[in-house]
Amino acid sequence: MNIEQDFGVCRLSVVPIWSEPREGHQFSQILFGEVYEVITRSKDRKRIQIKTSFDDVQGWIDAAHHVMITSEYFEQATHSDFKITTDIVSTILYKKTTVPIVMGSIVPISTSELFKLDQQFAFNGEAKPISLKRDGEFVKTIAQRYLNAPEIAGGKNPFGICPHGFIQIVYKISGYALPWSLEQQAMVGKRTETLTQVPAGEIAYFKDQSGKLIHAGIVLDDHRIIHASGQVRIDILDEKGILQADTKIYSHTLDSIRSIIH
Repeated sequence: MNIEQDFGVCRLSVVPIWSEPREGHQFSQILFGEVYEVITRSKDRKRIQIKTSFDDVQGWIDAAHHVMITSEYFEQATHSDFKITTDIVSTILYKKTTVPIVMGSIVPISTSELFKLDQQFAFNGEAKPISLKRDGEFVKTIAQRYLNAPEIAGGKNPFGICPHGFIQIVYKISGYALPWSLEQQAMVGKRTETLTQVPAGEIAYFKDQSGKLIHAGIVLDDHRIIHASGQVRIDILDEKGILQADTKIYSHTLDSIRSIIH
């Protein structure tokens, strides 16, 4: 196997993806069980440039976080209907060591016969098949499990999450694949200009004065929205935008609603 063209899997709870081979900022994450393709390595070999299988995000991870897998493992993991975790924290027994994993992690359990693994897993927690699409009530339930998670750039887990990471991971758990960036997410589904009769679980997008998309949240019932702004919180949503429940000040201007589920 060409060491510069191998594949990897995340075997830690959360691994940051950096924008640059040196320093840079965190702009995404991979969670336990997610697989990726190796593109290249930095000159000092301390960071590895990867492309994630799920959403094609490209960035750099620390070499110490890389666990190499075969191309066969990568292909099987990419196409098998594994389980995705629905508990805020679950545990995996891996190589006789307990690893805590966060909601949205992938565990190699499927209804089909598993390929030969060089590791043995024991999973303790709740999970569902990745491909199983659920309704708006399920989306709402999963979204509310992230309540009070701090807003952190590039995060997509219950202990640090960004606005578009929140949208992507909630929908991924619910059975829907959305891109990583806010702009690409806003191109998925059917656009509607009004809040009238929008069911729970759909996505609201918000813009700045120039019309650029800057924020998103998941519509709840009773004119409410859950979104990551400082922390994952529930505020009031109307035709103008987000009215903060505590300050009664509008924080975001509504652009549109995208219907994914219905």
